[in-house]
Amino acid sequence: MLIAPVLILFGIAVVYPLIETIRLSFFDIKGLGKPKYTEFGNYIRLFSDPGFRSTLTTTLIFTVGTAAISVTLGWILAMLCAFAPRETLPFRVMIFVTFGISEAVSGYIWINILRPDSAGLLNSVIGIFSPGFTHPWLGDANTALASLIFVVAWSGVGLPLMLCFAAVQSIPKSVLEAAYMDGAKPLSIMRHIMVPLSLPGVRVAIFINLLGALRAFDIIYVLTGGGPVRATETVGFFMYRESMTQFKLGYGAAATVVLLVAVLIVSTPAIMQRTAGAK
Repeated sequence: MLIAPVLILFGIAVVYPLIETIRLSFFDIKGLGKPKYTEFGNYIRLFSDPGFRSTLTTTLIFTVGTAAISVTLGWILAMLCAFAPRETLPFRVMIFVTFGISEAVSGYIWINILRPDSAGLLNSVIGIFSPGFTHPWLGDANTALASLIFVVAWSGVGLPLMLCFAAVQSIPKSVLEAAYMDGAKPLSIMRHIMVPLSLPGVRVAIFINLLGALRAFDIIYVLTGGGPVRATETVGFFMYRESMTQFKLGYGAAATVVLLVAVLIVSTPAIMQRTAGAK
């Protein structure tokens, strides 16, 4: 009885839209026209579409790239901060604050940094060493995806830093003291004690950052709009473009289901591990 209101709201806000999206993916719906049942026609079109296959590749590069950079940097910083937890508190807070900034706000911040003219912060800094240097970081298909990955990774470092730092702080002090008494150097302690014992935090950070990268939309919409020439278009943005701008609701719903399957593939191992640990 107590959880019934939550279950009802969850059903209305999550379960019903999910079932309806899966149902729509089997229909050809264009604008306000009458839906036409196509069985798996939308999925066949989807995977035979060169644009969607390119989008899958972009999504894979974007997801793995952002997760790898943010988790690696957060993990390294956590190891370093663990040697001086009190002194590095302001530093950790400053980095973690970036995780709390919304994707849209973060995007507008980086628009000014990555401006294509000399007024852009990045171009102006490089211009100190190379006068007159300008580059359209988000307008060049060769650098747009890399720039986007860097921006998203920047905002994602805070969570791995805190998770890995918490994992290191949970290491019994007696273990570290014994290592110091045996003459172990800081690098040896980091390599043989702190790194292995912080792996649970790293696994959680990888899981959360992968999911965050898969569902990224706001920052892509603000920074590049999927361009130039669809160089930064992920599955989430492809779904939006096909459904909301091209009015192909069934086709967009099929892309949504593909994204849902990708999220399930990423999240299932983590859920199984947590469930096994609880048992």
